[in-house]
Amino acid sequence: MGTRGPGVQPAPARRARMGEEEEGRRAWAGESQGEQGQPAISNPLGLTRLGSLPANAGGDDGASIFIESYKSVDERQTNYNVIPGKKGQCVYQGITMFEQAVWSPKPCVTCLCSGGEVLCDEVTCPPHRCHFPYTPSGECCPVCMDTASRGDVLDFSGDSLVANDPDSVTPDLDPILDPVVTRTKAEIELLNREEEQRLLEKEKRRKKQEEAERQRRRQEEKRRRQEEKRRQEEERLQMEKEERRQEEARRLKEELAMKERERKLEEERRRHEEELKEKLRELAELEEEEEEEEEEEEEMEWLLRGDVFQMFPDEPTEEDHLPPPLAKPTDREEEDEKEGVVHRPGITLPLGCDISDVTVTCENAKLTNFPPLNIPELKSLSLEGNSITTIPVGAFNGIPNLESINLGKNKLTTAGIAPHTFKGLKFLSRLYLDNNLLEKVLPDFPSTLQELKINENHLKGIEENSFQGLSDLLTLELEGNLLSEGNVDPLAFRPLSQLSYLRLGRNHFRTIPQGLPPSLLEVYLENNLIEEISDSVFNQTTNLNVISLRHNRLEESRIAPLAWINHKNLESIDLSYNRLYLVPSYLPRALVHLVLVGNQIERIPGFVFAHMEPGIEYLYLSHNKLDGEGVEPQSFLGTYTSMTELCLDHNQLITVPPGINQMSTLHFLRLNNNNIRTFAEDAFCDPENDQDANILTLRLENNYIDPRKISSCAFSCVRSYSSIVLKPQWTK
Repeated sequence: MGTRGPGVQPAPARRARMGEEEEGRRAWAGESQGEQGQPAISNPLGLTRLGSLPANAGGDDGASIFIESYKSVDERQTNYNVIPGKKGQCVYQGITMFEQAVWSPKPCVTCLCSGGEVLCDEVTCPPHRCHFPYTPSGECCPVCMDTASRGDVLDFSGDSLVANDPDSVTPDLDPILDPVVTRTKAEIELLNREEEQRLLEKEKRRKKQEEAERQRRRQEEKRRRQEEKRRQEEERLQMEKEERRQEEARRLKEELAMKERERKLEEERRRHEEELKEKLRELAELEEEEEEEEEEEEEMEWLLRGDVFQMFPDEPTEEDHLPPPLAKPTDREEEDEKEGVVHRPGITLPLGCDISDVTVTCENAKLTNFPPLNIPELKSLSLEGNSITTIPVGAFNGIPNLESINLGKNKLTTAGIAPHTFKGLKFLSRLYLDNNLLEKVLPDFPSTLQELKINENHLKGIEENSFQGLSDLLTLELEGNLLSEGNVDPLAFRPLSQLSYLRLGRNHFRTIPQGLPPSLLEVYLENNLIEEISDSVFNQTTNLNVISLRHNRLEESRIAPLAWINHKNLESIDLSYNRLYLVPSYLPRALVHLVLVGNQIERIPGFVFAHMEPGIEYLYLSHNKLDGEGVEPQSFLGTYTSMTELCLDHNQLITVPPGINQMSTLHFLRLNNNNIRTFAEDAFCDPENDQDANILTLRLENNYIDPRKISSCAFSCVRSYSSIVLKPQWTK
């Protein structure tokens, strides 16, 4: 049931002055409204009256009996009428109340005049679960802040908090303010500060939790990266192990195959020798049989003559010692001699040719055609230095057992060589076609070929199948042609599974050709136009031992860091006559021999050799531009226990570079043709090192050194003074 203050309830005094008829009319009208379903006085709190106790008649003292308080919040209306009834009056505190009159003597108490008795209800407020409840003006129970925001507005006037009219509700009230009407501003400010402090602490806790979460995520990410790195490292090690295993298996397989080939060749050679010996033995046996038959015939003649005494021949005269007269040459032999044909017992050779054992040599014999030969046991044939233009079909039918053919310095063309010319030579292992006019690699080489040279020709390209079937080839030379990375197929070298020696110099390559076989040990690319070495070009050739790149266009910045630093077998690199200004970094760890002659090197960076194991032994830096500032104190770090030969001649050095006196294994040192004038007493020899002298040769000529100013201890580590070259010296 709703409650109202004394200022808003019906005034009983005014009702007392009214006439009974007027009051009866009002009561009747009120009852009529209740019976017709008009809304009664609303209960703002929605409380329900549970029951009542009878009260004494209202006396002068105004005492009243209170019924049970309201407990539930479900009912929205009261069952009392505010219109007085027709009969019965009540006196409350000296005031006459009509029948069914309702009034509120104090907050949360509602009274009713019923049958001359005053019945009063007291509202019991429900419990709240909010921190700061408050009692709005005109209400008897406190409400929560969110409830207040929907129906009441707090009015801060003076030092107390008062609820204003619900019609002027402000929805956003400070939730930390206690809505009790007696709360002061100081308390409100204190509550504000406490609430702010609580919010700050809550924000700090939230930030701390977020930071802890970020830290946890960072740790998790770090752990994940470490785990990934460890996994990748394990995979890499496993791959390296597998590669080493495969490489070892391949090497063993190659060795076994090589031994098997050598065994077969040796067996074939022995078989041929045995066949030749067998033929010679058969010839000897035939000769012996013929001699025996002749002797038997002579004995039979003596017996048939019947002579008793055998007559011995007379003593030989001078005529008997003379050689028998030569038979006159036949007409055929005279014609052959005019045509330049040389006759040997059972063999006919052109003029200018010679035969020795199983080798025929016709070098510079002015031959224009391939000579017809019929020597089955022939092993080697050299026709170098002639003018042969063609090789006809069947040219080798009479010499099928050839193992080596030299056709260099002729005028052979690709079209002039009959197809499958060399295919029938089952034992051919070496073929030299240098200095001819070939434009294309010949097809159908025999599979037994181990060495092929086509230098100084007009080759314009190499196709994918140019070397098909040459799985036994060990050496290939293609220098002095018209080859480039544009006309060499990347798969051209794939069939050469045993190739170990490759020469591609004097061509037109701008980059290292792709597809080099993994078995390669030495590669020579001198006199090309190479400008760059990428980090993947030598990835497959992990067995490389020697790389020669003399006379190209390389700069140190165009050599990729990973081009060859991890090659475990690469011991020799020649970069002479390129465009280097610095000693290149990232050199192979296993490097032993480095040639940098004829560049424009001005500086040896510090620690450039420090990563090498066991260390570089031969370093050639002649004919460069090293000066007084070009060598740093750490330039030779890593070479002190390995350097054997160091050439720094023909530079612009003004003194002996630092670090040389620490090279305990140095044998040969060249500093001639520089601008050296003076050097320290310990420039060559470390005075604290009492080991035996190690330098065998020291060259200092063509500098500006005054021999009279050299300390007597300067060359204590040189084995012999006779090995020191000091003269001549330049003078200004």
